[in-house]
Amino acid sequence: THHLFIVVVAVNSTLLTINAGDYIFYTDWAWTSFVVFSISQSTMLVVGAIYYMLFTGVPGTATYYATIMTIYTWVAKGAWFGLGYPYDFVTVPVWIPSAMLLDLTYWATRRNKHAAIIIGGTLVGLSLPVFNMINLLLIADPLETAFKYPRPTLPPYMTPIEPQVGKFYNSPVALGSGAGAVLSVPIAALGAKLNT
Repeated sequence: THHLFIVVVAVNSTLLTINAGDYIFYTDWAWTSFVVFSISQSTMLVVGAIYYMLFTGVPGTATYYATIMTIYTWVAKGAWFGLGYPYDFVTVPVWIPSAMLLDLTYWATRRNKHAAIIIGGTLVGLSLPVFNMINLLLIADPLETAFKYPRPTLPPYMTPIEPQVGKFYNSPVALGSGAGAVLSVPIAALGAKLNT
């Protein structure tokens, strides 16, 4: 029963994170969805990882959890590539470094669940948007991809727009990091409460 429960938690937590907004960066609207992605993924990563990590009590579980999601996303990337879209059309999000920070917090605080939630949750909320922004800067121009390879399912509110990154208050990194950091802690606390 113990091992079965671990498997159920891993699978369900992964599905929860995948379905929290769009878990894949489709580059034809990557900049438009960046803030929504940052909020949903930082909070869901913390909720799933904290729940799973506190159940096992083993530092390193969060990184394992993030690795599962990364593998799932590479499979999806391969599927899109197989359909004839360019390699850069799907960008695999960067979950693993933020999950490692969460594991490190849990280990450094001698497996203190409150510290893992408060400190680790904040670190995930601050780091995940930054890592993913760097990731997006390394790929082909999203606007160019959008007009060359349009998706018929693209909703009107996700129509690609020129990113406004000249001012800090309108920066996707600032908005994503701030919102992610603020929301990760209470949602992780709720996940831990459900675990007890």
